[in-house]
Amino acid sequence: MRTIVTLNEYPPIHRIFDCYAREEMAVFLDSSLKNQLGQYSIIGLYPYLTLVKGERFTVNGQECSQSLEDYVKEYMRAHREENPTDLPIVSGAVGYFSYDYGRRKEGVESRQEETVQIPECILCFYDVFLVEDHEAGRLHLIANGRRRDSREMAEELRRRIAGIPADEEDGGKGSEPDGMQVRAGFEKDEYMEAVDKVISHIIEGDIYIMNMTQQLTVRSERQPYEVFQRLRRDNPSPFGGYFQYGSFQVICASPERFLRMKKGHVATRPIKGTRRRGLTQEEDEALRKELQESEKDQSELLMIVDLERNDLNRVCVPGSVKVTELFEVETYATVFHLVSAVEGELQKGKDVMDLIGAAFPGGSVTGAPKLRAMEIIDDLERGRRNLYTGSMGYVTLDGDCDFNIVIRTAIYQNGVYHLGVGGGITCESEREFEHEETLQKAKAVLEAIRG
Repeated sequence: MRTIVTLNEYPPIHRIFDCYAREEMAVFLDSSLKNQLGQYSIIGLYPYLTLVKGERFTVNGQECSQSLEDYVKEYMRAHREENPTDLPIVSGAVGYFSYDYGRRKEGVESRQEETVQIPECILCFYDVFLVEDHEAGRLHLIANGRRRDSREMAEELRRRIAGIPADEEDGGKGSEPDGMQVRAGFEKDEYMEAVDKVISHIIEGDIYIMNMTQQLTVRSERQPYEVFQRLRRDNPSPFGGYFQYGSFQVICASPERFLRMKKGHVATRPIKGTRRRGLTQEEDEALRKELQESEKDQSELLMIVDLERNDLNRVCVPGSVKVTELFEVETYATVFHLVSAVEGELQKGKDVMDLIGAAFPGGSVTGAPKLRAMEIIDDLERGRRNLYTGSMGYVTLDGDCDFNIVIRTAIYQNGVYHLGVGGGITCESEREFEHEETLQKAKAVLEAIRG
């Protein structure tokens, strides 16, 4: 039996997560940029069902003969629970699908080496959720009674939260580590040469657009949770988060929604086009206007919008897929982004795994046509993307979901931070600009590690 307790007075949810951040499998979907996209932040605690897809698929550590996809579809059907509230989730799973999960799903073999050792997918069904509604100013404590009596668990959460000082300072002020060492997967001239090869593929008609990325590795003594605290403070985002997986941690400040489904209504919000923020108000406005009016960036985004429409049409009601926003500029701490929105209605008999199967990985971080772009990605990039350009988010037991695109994200493992950066390449791309754009996209995460 589920228990829900609502608090009108409470510490900020990120301070609450401070108490749980070192507990293995604790997760935090953090909408630190509180806008219309970032109404809710969600903490998941105490998983009762852990699904891991690596070389093999395991359920609570035991190998399973079913595929991950079949298992999730069957489990969701057998354990469906309606959500009687207006909250985005009261029961369900939080986790990620890596880019390499999508690559395998699309049948693209990789000749690249692993840059970090993580599973292709982790989904944990949690007993406890803490959901903050930033708009209403309320915190909801949800205990589902899977591992302990729900009333006892909810009361324990309430008491622990009540003991957190209201005037506690924000984090991110830890000890100064001994510098950091950054290594890029490409030298500048090598990256520009790879961009030339992408443009050649476009001219030859193989693809129309492709997302070309590189991996950075950063050695630092800065601890991952401290990096997360700094990142959310200095670069707030609507789709950020921190996943504590024991052998590795995920630190995310993504501005991009991949897929959201609510009662069968599906939305995707691709980003294509970036400019840095200006040093003065005049420069800032000029850069914003430059992005808004850029024919190159509009063309790039339009190709991805077309791809996303095609992906959604595979599982949505015919005629329901519409472009609801086109060429909107969104503002973040270090950059501007050009975005659009595509929406549709899921067909009856289809579910969240069908939706992920049709649309993942996102077109904004692959290219068009998607399959050929992914083949060229593996040919030109150095090292597998792992989680980068995959998706983090949640699925609910009533069939809803919300997933981001994993960008502005670092994985921490064995004293090293791994982060990917990249951008969309078209036949109009300027090599120097494309390389500079990757560095601008790395800036927020690198500054958080540097402190």
